[in-house]
Amino acid sequence: MALVWADGGYTGSLVEHCLATFALVLAIIKRSDNVKGFVVLPKRWIVERLFAHLMRTRRLVRDFERRTSSAEAMIYWSMVLLMTRRLARQHRGRG
Repeated sequence: MALVWADGGYTGSLVEHCLATFALVLAIIKRSDNVKGFVVLPKRWIVERLFAHLMRTRRLVRDFERRTSSAEAMIYWSMVLLMTRRLARQHRGRG
């Protein structure tokens, strides 16, 4: 991983910290000041969609896990469910 997208709230010293500590470029996705109403921000919808998929498994809605390893396992499980649904949908479309 070399590039991380972040919300406009993460500006400041975090950008330099990520670069110095982890050798990661932190790209801040900001909303334009002259736009009113709802605007889809580039790359932001990817993160929002991922969070929606994770929340669909319900267990990730709250902080039920005591250990980070079990929380990580739940994320893998959620993504496996998502990918198997996508693969099954592609397979049905070809037949």
